[in-house]
Amino acid sequence: MMLQRFMQTLREQRWDDHRYYHQSRINQTLHLISAISFVIAYVWLFKDPATAALIAWGISMVTRQSGHFFFEPKGYDHVNQVSHEYKEAVKVGYNLKRKVVLMGIWAASPLLLLWDPTALGWLEPHTDWVGFWHNVGWLWLAIGVGGLLVRVLQLWVEKDLYTGVVWVTKILTDPFHDIKLYHRAPLYLLRGQLLDPGHPRAG
Repeated sequence: MMLQRFMQTLREQRWDDHRYYHQSRINQTLHLISAISFVIAYVWLFKDPATAALIAWGISMVTRQSGHFFFEPKGYDHVNQVSHEYKEAVKVGYNLKRKVVLMGIWAASPLLLLWDPTALGWLEPHTDWVGFWHNVGWLWLAIGVGGLLVRVLQLWVEKDLYTGVVWVTKILTDPFHDIKLYHRAPLYLLRGQLLDPGHPRAG
């Protein structure tokens, strides 16, 4: 019974995320690229976590968030009959304002290694640019894990821990779900369809 409730909540979070934030076919295509590179990063995580983080942030997150910031409509949502402000207010995960903060921390983080190559004693100092970027990868991994934990704690305070656990499960499994959901998006783009005309509910 608890598992059924968990899966139902997960489906609801995914559905709201899809219908509110993935109407642009360009955004969907970028999410497909992001999802594929995230899966590659997951594989690398077992071999070299720092390299996995470089892939996840440098490719996956850049493509994913570019879709949201630059291509997703920000006006009134006529499909779902809600305003952009409403969608931002009810967003379970990182809305655009929170994403600006997160992406700002990510973009600025390499400066820490220029100031202190040990990252306050956490890392071995780099001796070349390869080592520098490898250490950047470790920083980005920490930011990624920290970003997940911070939002779970926020949801715990704002709602309950259950919502946070479902959300983090959604985030970690999104790459696989996005490949299933958006694998046809590039074909629609080639046909000149810039917006998804409707959102049939997906299970």
